[in-house]
Amino acid sequence: MSQTAKKTGPHINVMRSQLGRVRGLGAARAGTGHWWAERLTSLALVPLTLWFVLAALHLSRLPRAAVAHWAGNPINAALLVALVLITFRHLQLGLQVVIEDYIHNERQRMAAVLLLRAVAGLSALIGVLAALKLAVAA
Repeated sequence: MSQTAKKTGPHINVMRSQLGRVRGLGAARAGTGHWWAERLTSLALVPLTLWFVLAALHLSRLPRAAVAHWAGNPINAALLVALVLITFRHLQLGLQVVIEDYIHNERQRMAAVLLLRAVAGLSALIGVLAALKLAVAA
């Protein structure tokens, strides 16, 4: 009996380094972390969004001074800041996947991802400053 006859099942030759097999990373070498970050941000956004919608419905009938007093509560201010930061991080992660999937030119893809990160970061900064300004106005 030959050596090949003793093997059980087909042999599949995967073009991956031994280190890549141990780490469990794919060709992009960072997909797992990105995937987990998307899932964690979406999971965090569920209670934050529900809290914000309920609070907005309650606050919609109140004057600005009452809203500022509400936002001046440290817990509410922290939750507002968390909502803004996590929302823009989730947006950036999701749009980055779209860019990476549909822009095939390496330079254009890199430029689009950098622009996306800059816009998402600047938007998050504006949102955080607005939330803090409202909280301090109390």
